[in-house]
Amino acid sequence: MSARTGLFADIDSMDPDAFAAHLADDVRFVFGNGEPVVGRPAVRDTWASFCDAIAGVSHELIEQWDEGPATIVESTVTYTRQDASTISLPVVTIYRTVRADGLIEDYRIFMDVAPLFAAG
Repeated sequence: MSARTGLFADIDSMDPDAFAAHLADDVRFVFGNGEPVVGRPAVRDTWASFCDAIAGVSHELIEQWDEGPATIVESTVTYTRQDASTISLPVVTIYRTVRADGLIEDYRIFMDVAPLFAAG
């Protein structure tokens, strides 16, 4: 994988500031069919709120494609729920870095997160 694997390690740390360090000030973030979240502080807070709802997260990177400023990553993400049960779900993440500083300007997650919160 590329040097960007550090991005997923920072996500898996569940440290919102570590994730936010990869983002441009004016980043646009979209999770599934949710409304876009704009700006590093807003995305950081969105991730922090999501982390409060789970006990852990871990990405297993399967494949990565880089095309110009876009990176597409296929992975399996395993979530640990608050009751210590786990669920693994497929996900595709697309992010774009156009700026010279390499910070992410556009971040999109394509997955169905509903099974994570479904009653067991």
